[in-house]
Amino acid sequence: QVQLVESGGGLVQPGGSLRLSCAASGSIFSINAMGWYRQAPGKQRELVATITSIGSTNYADSVKGRFTISGDNAKSTVYLQMNSLKPEDTAVYYCNAAVVLTTGRYLEIWGQGTLVTVSS
Repeated sequence: QVQLVESGGGLVQPGGSLRLSCAASGSIFSINAMGWYRQAPGKQRELVATITSIGSTNYADSVKGRFTISGDNAKSTVYLQMNSLKPEDTAVYYCNAAVVLTTGRYLEIWGQGTLVTVSS
């Protein structure tokens, strides 16, 4: 069984910070990339940030300069540091990973989501 387990969501005031974590576990041979997506009520899921196994990063324009994605290959974990949060950042945040299993099969997996609410 392969899974992603997220943590770190919650309620924060505008201008505040949160750090999300996502750990991959299971029969994984390698992780090609991990990332964070979010889905606000009534909206489609959108990319927030991604990071490859060699550390290349990509950010949505709406979070550039405020969010930072990082990874720990040894722990198969990805982090999302979110600063200067705005009410429009309120959403369910989902972790995503593109992995190669020990069987050689390529698989894209999703976490269960963690709610981030930015409100005063």
